[in-house]
Amino acid sequence: MWTILDKIPYSILIVIAVFMILAPFKPMPHVLEKLIMLKNGTLIKPIDIFDLFYHLIPTIILLLKIYRGFSK
Repeated sequence: MWTILDKIPYSILIVIAVFMILAPFKPMPHVLEKLIMLKNGTLIKPIDIFDLFYHLIPTIILLLKIYRGFSK
């Protein structure tokens, strides 16, 4: 797994992570909407939980790559 992660350039990963966090641009990004739902305790539907994780996958991969860079 780490070898695949090492092959992905930071620049591409950052662009994809930012895009997925901000998508859709209007009316409100899904990540922000789902985090507000989580704060209010209304994030209970499986599709909403999946949507939150789906939009955060590139960010999680980026964080893993950063961690990998520091732990070498």
